Amino acid sequence: MRAEIIAVGTEILLGDIIDTNSAYLSKELALLGIDVYYKSCVGDNEDRLRDAFYEGLKRSDIIITTGGLGPTDDDITKEIACEVFDKKMELDTNSLEKIELFFNKIGTKMTENNKKQAYFPKDAIILENKNGTAPGAILSKDKKIIIVLPGPPKEMIPMFEYEVKPYLKSINKGTLISKTLKFFGIGESTLESKIIDIIKNQDNPTIAPYVSNMEIRLRISAKAESEYKANEMITPIVKKIKDRVGEFIYAEDNVSIEEVVSKMLVEKNLTISIAESCTGGLVSSTLINYPGISSVFMEGCVTYSNESKINRLGVSADTLARYGAVSEEIAKEMAEGIATNLNTNVAISTTGIAGPGGGTTYKPVGLVYIGIYINGKTTVKKYILNGNRQDIRLRATKNALNDLRLRLLEL
Repeated sequence: MRAEIIAVGTEILLGDIIDTNSAYLSKELALLGIDVYYKSCVGDNEDRLRDAFYEGLKRSDIIITTGGLGPTDDDITKEIACEVFDKKMELDTNSLEKIELFFNKIGTKMTENNKKQAYFPKDAIILENKNGTAPGAILSKDKKIIIVLPGPPKEMIPMFEYEVKPYLKSINKGTLISKTLKFFGIGESTLESKIIDIIKNQDNPTIAPYVSNMEIRLRISAKAESEYKANEMITPIVKKIKDRVGEFIYAEDNVSIEEVVSKMLVEKNLTISIAESCTGGLVSSTLINYPGISSVFMEGCVTYSNESKINRLGVSADTLARYGAVSEEIAKEMAEGIATNLNTNVAISTTGIAGPGGGTTYKPVGLVYIGIYINGKTTVKKYILNGNRQDIRLRATKNALNDLRLRLLEL
């Protein structure tokens, strides 16, 4: 089945409200095995909304709207939907009683215009709103369906979850399952070139690459009559991809890189300390997101100045004078210094030029050195990172965690 989502509201078009409903509905419909090919936003205008309905019904089996179910004159979604399906509305006394109870509960007198929300066609499936006054509805005609839902997410999401989803499951047999592979250390174009034949031959399952949070993700999705069958279809595709580019895959689905690294440290019982300059504490704060990291995380220091590097980490003043703070040599001494001072198995160091100023021909903005110390052995990697100041700091943090992950895999 094909579904289409229409967000109704001039306030969304003007940017006063961000439409999060459509993103939620797209994900939920995909999990139900229902394809979403079109999403649109229409203001509170009868002619334009009517056109959107007619156009949507030409290409989709289901239209789901959010917004425009309130008591005022510009709340027109339900009325236009009924007009398009040539359905007459009448007062539903059960809905009216629930709306009156809602106002009694909050100690406010119901105004006359709220009765508007209790009118539905006789054959409509009325969707109770337990978090507001506007009920939703499911309308159907000639194998086409329009589902009208309220706009506030706190009302729309429970209504969809508990009333619309069971209905959709009953009329659409099948499911869509997805598995996401998360990559770091490989560019999007390089990744595509290594698996281009797999991508070109896709049908079901499908393969969708996208960039998110400075990393590459591949989403492999299969549509089948059951979750078991869908997973059975996904497994050989995942294996093919791992055989080609498995060294760049750090996790699957919703697992973050800090979770992967932290779990490795905890499971191997490796204590860690961190000395940061250009990242300004981001590496430490990212690792601390992981519950349980306190068992191995000893200390994180932001040694931004040369004096701090000398006094806190024992970095050599001669090395600083000879090579400068942003250098392979200083990254090495920073990592070894913090590990020695705190007697930890592992240490990370970062030093670089985040910009926007401070760069030179020989040391440009974006130059970062990352040191990894593990049980007496130190390695340093050089990076030239792009983006603004915050981007460079975030990219350096991600690279530092990935460098540590790769070193830990060698143990």
